[in-house]
Amino acid sequence: MKKIKLYSLLSTMLLMASCSSMFEKDNYEEPSETLWGEVVDVATSERILTDQGSEGIRIRLTELSWGENVTHNPDFYCMPDGTFQNTKIFKGNYYIRIDGPFIPLVRENTDGVPLADESIETEIKGTTKVKFEVQPFLKVRIEGDPMVSNGVIKAKVIVERGVSEDIFREKIEPMGNYKDEYQNVTDIQLFVSYSSTVGYRARDERWSSSIDYSGDSFNDLFGQPVTIKSNGTIPSGRKVFVRAAARINYDTPVGSGTRRWNYSEPMEVLIP
Repeated sequence: MKKIKLYSLLSTMLLMASCSSMFEKDNYEEPSETLWGEVVDVATSERILTDQGSEGIRIRLTELSWGENVTHNPDFYCMPDGTFQNTKIFKGNYYIRIDGPFIPLVRENTDGVPLADESIETEIKGTTKVKFEVQPFLKVRIEGDPMVSNGVIKAKVIVERGVSEDIFREKIEPMGNYKDEYQNVTDIQLFVSYSSTVGYRARDERWSSSIDYSGDSFNDLFGQPVTIKSNGTIPSGRKVFVRAAARINYDTPVGSGTRRWNYSEPMEVLIP
């Protein structure tokens, strides 16, 4: 009987010690290093305007100190102005990859053989700043000020290639399965919103509109103003923001199915 009582006492003590360790305060420091970056056009040094969501410029961090089998950190995305910031990172050496509406910085062929890797490896400590120089697929702008009549916004959008057809083919064709149709413009969007961060993720579907193009039908319109109107009737006395966007028939990363827009600057419009 004494042995049974002794075993019961020991079991209780072990259980209490186990529970106590479960509720002990975590001694690890919270991540507090900061990564700040920008994505710019290598030819003009202008920032690549984007959307703040999964259709925008994606940033992926992988801490190199964990070895080859490490998984990457949770993805995050650029802000609309082409900058990004993450203030909750552990100190360490990182591989920083971005994907967006530009020539892929990481390119390999269908066999997985690396062709190019223009990502950045750096130590993140304190506040670390990086700059990615890229070749955007398109350049998009709204010409002049949008016109408003009876609650309808009319804008003239100009789309130009950000990288020549020859350079696009030179960079993409070695990756395999190349198609000329990749360079075709598939649509122009006019996003309308009460928010200054207007874009695909912050749009009012009642008023936003699009023009779709099949095949290479847009080719003759490069550099020419294309008129696009908002949908519905925007109430008078309101202030809204508009942005134009366009994309080509090419997904990044390759095989992801995500075709990303290049954007214009947002513009404020008063509805009389």
